[in-house]
Amino acid sequence: MPGQKKLQPGLSLAALYGKKVRKLRTQAGWTQRELGGKVYVSHSRIARIELGTESLPRQLSDALDKVLGADGDLSDLWEHIGYPLRFPSWSTPFFEAETKATRMHKFSHMMPGLTQTEGYMRALFGPYDIYSGLTTEEKVSTRLGRQAILDSATPPWLWIILDEAVLYRIVGGQEVMRGQLTQLLALTERPRFHLQILPYASSEPCTVGGSMTLLTLPHKGQLLYLDGIGAGGLIDDPEKIEMYACAYDRMQANALAPVPTKEYIRKVMEERYPSGD
Repeated sequence: MPGQKKLQPGLSLAALYGKKVRKLRTQAGWTQRELGGKVYVSHSRIARIELGTESLPRQLSDALDKVLGADGDLSDLWEHIGYPLRFPSWSTPFFEAETKATRMHKFSHMMPGLTQTEGYMRALFGPYDIYSGLTTEEKVSTRLGRQAILDSATPPWLWIILDEAVLYRIVGGQEVMRGQLTQLLALTERPRFHLQILPYASSEPCTVGGSMTLLTLPHKGQLLYLDGIGAGGLIDDPEKIEMYACAYDRMQANALAPVPTKEYIRKVMEERYPSGD
């Protein structure tokens, strides 16, 4: 019988929540399957909850609290981690790695979350409320919270390559787009923020597809995060990381340099999203 996976409560409140569930379950003498049966979920979901990688609604947290006799401790802890736990399981490890990264290299077909204005977020998230277990307010709150790393005492070095189409894809209307591009230009004035536009004329076929982020963690090397429609994943395979790092280097070589990038963004703002003054 394989041993249980080691928990890492120091990495997140979600992992701490999972450790407490496992401790209470073990004290009760129940297997994961037995606990799952008492709260009407699968044993595999209990396993993911204990590892801190599974989303769970308040009702399930309250049920676990009651069945395990936690005296409100699980319910209280959920208040602090409810939003992250309710995001897709593949995104939680990325959120954790993002807070620890010293450098990030991103390529995206959409405006990266760390650069988005609140107006852009609301326009982006609103239409998907009917498909998600999260409200727009919850998603906006979480994303704005993630942006705090850019204002920390030692923010990560951030290199972003944007597909040219991002500037022309209207999200939320002209006013929202003008505000978004204004914020993007403001971010380029920060010493650790580097932005380049990959033009339509680029000869790089590897740009067709989803978004990617290479994260450099202190003393742990690099991780790769791939993001697509309704799916994503954090990858630590050295060969895949090397392959995508090379692809990123090629895109960077074909992208506009930082100064021409800013000039081009200003040109798009004037032509496509003029001020109403």
